[in-house]
Amino acid sequence: MLKKLYSYIGEFKKETYLTPVFIMLEVIFEIFIPTLMSWIIDKGLEKQNIDYVIRIGLFMVVISILSLVSGALAGKFAATASAGFARNLRKNMYENIQKFSFSNIDKYSTAGLITRLTTDVTNVQNAFQMAIRMCVRAPFMLISAMIMSFIINARLALIFLIATVFLGTALYFIMTGVHPYFVKVFRKYDDLNASVQENLTGIRVVKAYVREEHEISKFEKASKVVYDNFIKAEKIIIWNAPLMQFTIYTCIMLLSWFGAKMIVGGSLTTGQLMSFFSYAMSILMSLMMISMVLVMVILAKSSGERIIEVLEEKSDLANGKAPKYEVKDGSIEMREVSFSYSNDPNKLVLNDINISIKSGETIGIIGGTGSAKSTLVQLIPRLYDVTSGVVKVAGVDVREYDIESLRNQVSMVLQKNVLFSGTIIENLRWGNKDATEEEIKRVCKLAQASEFIEKFPAQYNTYIEQGGSNVSGGQKQRLCIARALLKKPKILILDDSTSAVDTKTDAYIRKAFLEEIPETTKIIIAQRISSIQDADRIIVLNEGVIDGFGTHEELLSTNQIYKEVYESQVKGAKA
Repeated sequence: MLKKLYSYIGEFKKETYLTPVFIMLEVIFEIFIPTLMSWIIDKGLEKQNIDYVIRIGLFMVVISILSLVSGALAGKFAATASAGFARNLRKNMYENIQKFSFSNIDKYSTAGLITRLTTDVTNVQNAFQMAIRMCVRAPFMLISAMIMSFIINARLALIFLIATVFLGTALYFIMTGVHPYFVKVFRKYDDLNASVQENLTGIRVVKAYVREEHEISKFEKASKVVYDNFIKAEKIIIWNAPLMQFTIYTCIMLLSWFGAKMIVGGSLTTGQLMSFFSYAMSILMSLMMISMVLVMVILAKSSGERIIEVLEEKSDLANGKAPKYEVKDGSIEMREVSFSYSNDPNKLVLNDINISIKSGETIGIIGGTGSAKSTLVQLIPRLYDVTSGVVKVAGVDVREYDIESLRNQVSMVLQKNVLFSGTIIENLRWGNKDATEEEIKRVCKLAQASEFIEKFPAQYNTYIEQGGSNVSGGQKQRLCIARALLKKPKILILDDSTSAVDTKTDAYIRKAFLEEIPETTKIIIAQRISSIQDADRIIVLNEGVIDGFGTHEELLSTNQIYKEVYESQVKGAKA
């Protein structure tokens, strides 16, 4: 994991390496200060040598300034390196998520991915900054102060050695005990964020059904689980402080007791004992820093594992060795196609699909809820790969195309229409970023969107709120159809994309398609037979199997399902 994370330091390696260099310089300058103090006491004050006191004092000031400058530079480089490291992690995670296929995305919740991009990266960033600063400073200070202590008096320095072993053992048990709780915490963070996201996305429904109390209760439950796991972790970590306090005060007491005896015995000077106290505090503070770093590292370890999981997730859709970049026409062929979301032949959503569609044809698809209508059309632009069989576009297996080239020739208006915050013209240019205003107005006319757009005061520069919340469902559908048309695709797929428009507007859209884009293959999924009865042919799906495939008249006379749907809708319309 560390090797993988290290590769994302990237262009900030210089700052990463300079940080420990200046940290070590800071420690080297700092470690001499207690010794210089002991010289001032033993060789200056006790012997009343004021000149010596002034010389050493000035030298101490210079050493202190150098230590301060080194520390400031280390802090600057560490901040730059850690911020850059976090930026690279987020950038690479986000870029990798964009490459995910639908099946990859299905593995993660939206809230889980957001947590990894935010909270988890922040944890790793903080741990990284502490690692290149504290993880260098604390051990280096510990070893340096220990060496200086042994140089002054080896017997007295044994107190530090014993204290270090005791604290190190205690910290090891604390850290190993707390790690499992942090792993649980971040899993529950996903649930917490999912609860918030779901509530905010559906806030209008929540208010319409007066379910605020229910949502608050659900959030509190998710929040309490996170709270409980943090409490369990903190109950273990909390032992760190009393153990540290106990060790520090024990060391001071032992130093005072044995140091006083040594001074009386003449084997230790007053200045040396004072320097011993300074080194004692440096050693024990270093141990405290190490304990803090270990807590942060344990916390970051769980986050790091979650980040690596996303970074190493590979899309199960990839280009072949020699992909084709040209899609010649919009003909579609499916031969013995079966599909399972779990890639399990025993859990097929589509089973033995065989169809052949000519370029330019208009094909309707109808079927009950859960009959896999959307799944069927998602195989055409290779949003999923078939479990068995073959899907061909323009006579070529879709797996042989460059994915981007294939999808550029297949426009899909999904069942769930999505608009992004920005102007209408900015949203439409998702279909073609270089589209002119004339082209935009033309496709809006085809999609029957120009009429309502031109009634807005700002017309095509009207600002669309996030998710298209300030336009109606029918308006949103027509904008999404216009956006799809801007791609000038060879295949246009409308997945129940006119359900929110009235039958008159629906008829105008179908007529415009027939007259304006006759060479484009059009596949229309609909619940209303009136939306597809003029199609060249209609597919009737029933539980993932083709129950019928023919013209409106043929299906009325040969297909029971189609006939029943038609009669129920006709009788419903007359009633």
